[in-house]
Formats: sequence, C-alpha cells, structure tokens
Amino acid sequence: MELKIPVIEQCTVANSIHRGDLMVENLAAYLDRNKNLVFPHRHNFYHFLVFTAGSGTHSIDFERFDVQPWQIYFMSPGQIHSWHFEGDIQGFVVNFDRDFFKTFLLRPESITNFSFFSGLVKDGVFMVGAEERAAVLNILTRLLDNVADHNFARVSLLYLFHVLEKQRGLNKGSNSHVYNHTLLRNFLDLIESNYQTLRLPKEYAAMLYITPNHLNALSNEFLGISAGELIRNRIVLEAKRLLAIHDQAIADIAYTLNFNDNSYFTKFFKKATGLTPDEFRRSIALTHK
Repeated sequence: MELKIPVIEQCTVANSIHRGDLMVENLAAYLDRNKNLVFPHRHNFYHFLVFTAGSGTHSIDFERFDVQPWQIYFMSPGQIHSWHFEGDIQGFVVNFDRDFFKTFLLRPESITNFSFFSGLVKDGVFMVGAEERAAVLNILTRLLDNVADHNFARVSLLYLFHVLEKQRGLNKGSNSHVYNHTLLRNFLDLIESNYQTLRLPKEYAAMLYITPNHLNALSNEFLGISAGELIRNRIVLEAKRLLAIHDQAIADIAYTLNFNDNSYFTKFFKKATGLTPDEFRRSIALTHK
C-alpha cells in the first residue's frame, strides 16, 4: 500500500554536524536546507519550533495556524504537518529522538506529562509570554552553542519545558490540582493505546479507578469538552490520518477503526466533520496539489 504522506526521519532534515538523536538549529538555515519539505509529512521524532520573526501559515493534524512572532509549536511523533512560510522567517528549531532522555531520566516517558506533548493540537501551539521571552531566547541560544554536549542539552530542554509549562499556569495550584492533571494525562495515554477498541468513558474510568462523572468533570475542567467527545475526537483524527495517508478503501479504514458497518462509520465521520470520508479525502487532495 502506497503512503501518500511520508515519515521524515532525523537524518533527513539534520545537517552533517548533528547527531541523529538531537538537532538544534537556526530556523532560517533549517528552512533553507529543507525548502522542499513543504508537502504534508510526519516525523518519527519530537519537534518544536519558535518563531521570532516572519509570517505565513502552518498546519498540524489538519488544523491551520497563522505564523506570529513568538509563537511556538510542539509536535509529537506521528502528527501530520505542512507549512507555507513567508518573509524573513527567524527563530529556532529543535528535534530530538524518542529515546533522547532514556538514560538521563528514571522515567523518560515523563516528558509526555508536559501539556504540549499531549498530542492534542490545541495544547501544542501557543504564544511565548512577554515575561518568558528573554529566558527562552537565552536557553535556545546556549543550546545552539552547546549542541554537542547532550547532558547540557537535556538539562536545558527540561528547564525550557518547565519555564513554558509554568507560563501556562499548569504547575500551580493545590495537590488536588496536580493529582487531577496527572489523571487527565493518564486518561489521554489510555485513549492513545485503546481508542480502537474502547469507546465508552465508563471503560476508561474503570481503568483509572474513578467514576465516569469524575472523568467527565475532569475533561471538561481542563479541556472544555466531555470525556466522550475526547475519545471520539481521537477516533476522528485517526480516520483523517488514514484517509490522508493511505490509498485504502473506506470500508477497510472502517474495519481498522473497529466499525462493523461502513455506513455507520460514514455517518459517524460526517457528524463529526461535516464531510463524508470520500469528501474529506478529495478536500485533502485538492489542498495539497
């Protein structure tokens, strides 16, 4: 089966002086070297970018954003991305491998506890606050100058992530707030692992040892949507990815996503997006011609 949207590896986008598990680079130089990478693609690594100047647009998992100075975006492996930048684009780009923190942290997977690595686009794109800009610029400049020292880079990245998370107000609050945020993170992880087979909030609530009402309240408090909608959104996102990536029959995609009936899948998808799967696939094809 032919892939329409390729997976980009670190070695494809990094210059010759960077090792495969980390890349820190001036954005203008990165874009000049990868100027042909404007087509939709996915990464097999973590990626984030800070704009300090420029304009244009970029798209992550089919959501489009206008470029603004001091906008930052984070992407986790597997998300679909494309861009159309204009003017004098300046900033920093950082790519790091899934295992970059493996020998450094007791639980390297804990970096996904940062809100911007949730895999939700709404969490991954935001503005760096005015009070944090000097610190962010200093950290990234020092990272650029010391990219070969990976322990320095790991400490610097973790510090940067904490600065950005604190800006968003997610490190503040009571023990109860921290506990609920951890529950939400665990809920998102469970959805990621089980969305193809588990569709009901009560099934996830049981795995988290809380009531469905608590889970729904948690989702509404932090994300502004119900737990059921969060589950449905993940299914719709995967359907969009499969429709965009594969020359695969709609019925096969429905089967992959555990829909027993193709017509039910079509109704489910249209209710969520306003388009049938065929219409969505055609719209993607037109957008990326």
